[in-house]
Amino acid sequence: MQRNILLWTCVLGLLFSSCKETAETKSESENYDLVVYGATSAGVIAAYTAKTMGKSVLLVEPSQHLGGLTSGGLGYTDIGNKYAVTGLSRDFYRRLGDHYGKFEQWIFEPSVAKNTFQDYLDRAGIEVQFGWRMSAATKEDGWITRITLENAQDPSQSEREVSGKMFIDATYEGDLMAKAGVSYTIGRESNEQYGETYNGVQLMNGHQFPDGVDPYQTPGDPSSGLLWGISDAELEPDGTGDDKIQAYNYRICLTNDPANRIEITEPEGYDPSMFDLLVRLFEAQPDRRSLGNYFIWSRMPNSKTDINNRGGFSTDMIGMNHDYPEADYERRQEIIDAHTQYTKSLLYFYKTDPRVPRELQEQIQEWGYPKDEYVDNGNWTPQLYVREVRRMVGEYVMTQANCVGDEVVEDGVGMAAYTMDSHNIQRLVIEKDGEKMVKNEGNVEIGGFGPYPIAYRSLIPKSEDAKNLLVPVALSASHIAYGSIRMEPVFMVLGQSSAVAASMAIDKEQAVQEVNVAALQEELKENPLADGSTAEILVDNEDSEQVEVTGNWETQSRGGYGPSYLRSVARDAGETSVRFRPAIQEEGPYDVYVYFPRSQGGSSQTYILLSDGFEEHEITVKEEDIRIEGQTSGEWVHLGEFDLKPNTSPFVEISNKDADGAVVADAVLWVPAR
Repeated sequence: MQRNILLWTCVLGLLFSSCKETAETKSESENYDLVVYGATSAGVIAAYTAKTMGKSVLLVEPSQHLGGLTSGGLGYTDIGNKYAVTGLSRDFYRRLGDHYGKFEQWIFEPSVAKNTFQDYLDRAGIEVQFGWRMSAATKEDGWITRITLENAQDPSQSEREVSGKMFIDATYEGDLMAKAGVSYTIGRESNEQYGETYNGVQLMNGHQFPDGVDPYQTPGDPSSGLLWGISDAELEPDGTGDDKIQAYNYRICLTNDPANRIEITEPEGYDPSMFDLLVRLFEAQPDRRSLGNYFIWSRMPNSKTDINNRGGFSTDMIGMNHDYPEADYERRQEIIDAHTQYTKSLLYFYKTDPRVPRELQEQIQEWGYPKDEYVDNGNWTPQLYVREVRRMVGEYVMTQANCVGDEVVEDGVGMAAYTMDSHNIQRLVIEKDGEKMVKNEGNVEIGGFGPYPIAYRSLIPKSEDAKNLLVPVALSASHIAYGSIRMEPVFMVLGQSSAVAASMAIDKEQAVQEVNVAALQEELKENPLADGSTAEILVDNEDSEQVEVTGNWETQSRGGYGPSYLRSVARDAGETSVRFRPAIQEEGPYDVYVYFPRSQGGSSQTYILLSDGFEEHEITVKEEDIRIEGQTSGEWVHLGEFDLKPNTSPFVEISNKDADGAVVADAVLWVPAR
């Protein structure tokens, strides 16, 4: 008996020891230098950056999807100006280029983007913890000490607590930020709040109905009720603030490859009356008989698409998302499901409804869902385009003044360059010349400005809100400024900047508000790939100390790489040239590229003189060698690989020699060979 007691004592001791070891192991595994919440494009790049800087990192994603919108169908990249895409963000598009056999690739398939993100994580040894979502955040004296996570598939399971020295909220929704009690806003500020012009209510002509489209189920009879999708809200004066948000949609990947195509079939709950208003739009513009009049139908590699909203009635589910920012997880899923059902119904409607003009119906017949995309989600993207949800009100608020250059911050840790862009926010009945008609409200598309810096202070909360949190996606910006900043390449840039800042704060045991921004800027410049590799050398035409201009050149402010480019048109005024000189710090082979913006009346050839510091090489670039694709106005052209050394005088000189039209001189890039 005594021997049995002793045996059970040993067994219990072993069990206790094992349980204690397991608990200690779990406790250890749940403490990290940096916790990144959200495996969006920004989250992946942030996690990778911090890991390469020697930090322990946890990357948590509430869904089962990796890469956010970049791998969720948005393959026709919203660039604005390539000059604004730096560091690992630029490296991402270079790696896509490796896949497609090009230097950079800005249009791509969702699966290729996802695999590229996964490669970053694999190289860093990061395993995403999918299916865990925020339920609470705990703060002590302004420091977030831990977050509580619940199982997204089964919230009844035990919750987890995860501790970190620093936190990054990389979600589109800003859920960690909100749970941590950080100040934020939703919707549109009034123009008066920040002295803006394009915030608040805006009734403009973009993505709009023509005059005269009747809003009622029985035309001319208000008592019959409004058609589906039209709100009965009153139109407020222009510039009025509200809590409404711009429309969401899906960026749709279809294919016309018969071997890879799944037919578009009737979705559950299909109701063709949802598209009665679209039929009236068809009738109001009978001369528009191309799918391109109703969708932005962008072609992707391998016979695929990235389809986006266009016109008065398209893929945007206008006004149906206003609950989303503050909704609980169940209500958000209802909104997501409604958008899925709407979008699949829209495609099926175009394909089958007899009210669709014959030409449009014939055009869509060849398209279907691709078999090789989103294979774990029924060939449908799991990522709704939630263009704008919450926006932090942080140490600094980016506004329209920053976008247009009226106010330039000195603590920039990334750039934006896209048009101030808002999709429509509501669909209303208005009266014009005594007639009631339907109009969309909220669309804004105002551009014409160059790249501008994004403040580090717009990535961090006010000190009293949180001292160890960075927010690179739901950052601090007014509605209209956010419309310019909210692009996937920019989110990746800001994700990297946030991770570097978090690592610096950990090393110095500082709050994020105490980070030395000048040192942060220098680190981003000198170590752009976060791995200590030799940085590429860019010389832009505005780098006066490294550029020598001879002859008469005109400065063009739009369409180039960076703020401007030079254009020579006076062929009879003698030879003109622009010489770009790099400062070589490390010896080695470099690939040399010249940027060519699209220019009216351009020469069919451009003469280039390239020196590697020892020999001069004559190169002629033909116009047909310049292949511009995607949402960009220019492209890099490879001049070759050359061995370069410090303390020599290499250069690239562009001149009007042998030109038969305008010659452009914009930027030259020396990239260390991989």
